[in-house]
Amino acid sequence: MDPLDRLLARIAQPAFVLRIAALAICLLELGSAVWGLMGNATEPYDGVLASLYRRTGGDTHDAPFVLTCLALVMLFAWHFWRLARQQHLDLPPADALARVLLLNVLALLVTPGLPFLVTVLAALLLNVRRAFNFALAQVVISVALYWLLPSEAQRLEQLQPDLPWWLNSLGLSMSMVALHGMAFGLGRLAAAEAERRRWFQAMLAEKESGERLQIEQLRYAERLHMARELHDVMGHHLTALNLHLQLSEALLRRHDEPGAAQAVEKAKLGAAGLLAEVRAAVSRERESQRINLEAALRTLADGIASTQIELALDPVAQDLTPRCAHALLRCVQEAVTNAVRHAGATRVRVSLEAVDESGPQVRVRVDDNGRGTRKLREGNGLKGMQERMAELGGTMQVLRHHPGFLIELNCPRRA
Repeated sequence: MDPLDRLLARIAQPAFVLRIAALAICLLELGSAVWGLMGNATEPYDGVLASLYRRTGGDTHDAPFVLTCLALVMLFAWHFWRLARQQHLDLPPADALARVLLLNVLALLVTPGLPFLVTVLAALLLNVRRAFNFALAQVVISVALYWLLPSEAQRLEQLQPDLPWWLNSLGLSMSMVALHGMAFGLGRLAAAEAERRRWFQAMLAEKESGERLQIEQLRYAERLHMARELHDVMGHHLTALNLHLQLSEALLRRHDEPGAAQAVEKAKLGAAGLLAEVRAAVSRERESQRINLEAALRTLADGIASTQIELALDPVAQDLTPRCAHALLRCVQEAVTNAVRHAGATRVRVSLEAVDESGPQVRVRVDDNGRGTRKLREGNGLKGMQERMAELGGTMQVLRHHPGFLIELNCPRRA
């Protein structure tokens, strides 16, 4: 994949969009703070901290307060930037909920608008149940703060003294449900879209790598066919020519024709030398025939931009038969696509090595940092890999299934 495609794929990632949105909001907050420090009428920070500060008799336009809130905004932006990395969205950290809660506390302290961005991030990082509960808790917190620590905007615009408290609460609850529900929906939509994108990337890379190997197999078959034709046709005619020259030499010597016999002897030596060269060329062609498994694996790795796929390929171990190379590629494709599509892996390492450089075995290991599973259940993918290896007299083992998978394939190189 060229740099432009990688850049476009990065821009399409939810992490990039979230980071840009957070950066834009923080820049707006910074501009509003600078505008307020210049003596203009503005209310840049109107969160919980501002409500508490007013209750102590402070003025939220004071420079110390504005600078404190600005520092909290920068802390929020830094924490959000680190948490909204694509590898975290693909494989959430174990303490994702704690980090989201800390981020939400910073957002509530500063301004009522930032928690909506946190709800979007929570919908991307957490599973559906936790993300839904988090969005619901955001609504409850907003209503509670509405009565306990109302912001300046709420006191001036949203509180209606002529309405009962429950009606005010109902109106705010409905608006919070709509806003946080929209944020939750956007986050889940982005998560689903990212999952589909990873799935399509994996399928396309699998298709391209399979086509690359098929091309190599066709080339191998064509070279083998040419070598056989060269050996069978030209070798047959050269052998017949050599026999006829031997017979002619014998007849000429019998009739005592030394000049003609010498000419035939030279022709016979030339035919024998040409026959030896043809046989040597056929032998060299057959010995040099090898399926380019490395090219197919690199096509697979380059086609999945969202996951870092590292290849460690031993050149000695790549001298494989077409059947062995095809079976290994299909197994690696299955392991890699499962790691990307189902386990959310951000890093996969594929190693290929000869168990013994002079031996008949080749070993492939696929190691990923995905979620894995605590209880291993053999699905169609694992069974398919076992069957492919068993057909060639090889083995497939799952050496680790949590955290992440480590799959080992052993196959005879000349199977």
